[in-house]
Amino acid sequence: MFRITKPRCVLVYALAPEDVSPAQANYRFNQFIADRRLPLVLFHDHFIGQPGGVAVFFVETAQQHDALTGSELLAGWQVELHPLVFSRIPGAFDDQTAFTLRQYRGQNWERLKRS
Repeated sequence: MFRITKPRCVLVYALAPEDVSPAQANYRFNQFIADRRLPLVLFHDHFIGQPGGVAVFFVETAQQHDALTGSELLAGWQVELHPLVFSRIPGAFDDQTAFTLRQYRGQNWERLKRS
C-alpha cells in the first residue's frame, strides 16, 4: 500500500460483500462518499452486476489517506486505493479526461459535456 507524500487524486474501488443487495450497496457507498471526514470526492459511480462502486478523491495529507483506509462505512467490503499519476489536483483529473479523449479518440471534452 502506498503512503501519500504529495497531494494527488486517488481512485477508490470498492466491492460489497456478496450478501449485500445492490440497493443497500448503493446507499452505503453514497454514505461513504458523503462523509465529510474524508477527503474531497471528485467523482463516483456504482457498478452493475456486482454491488459496489468507484470514486476519485483528492487526498492532500497522510491523515486524509488514513481516513479513507480506516472508514467504517465500508467495513467488510473489498476496498482498493490506487493513486493516480497525472491527476495531482482536482483540475488535473478533468484535464486528463480532456487529454485522453483528444489524444486517443480525437474528441473534444468541452463539446461532449454539452451534448
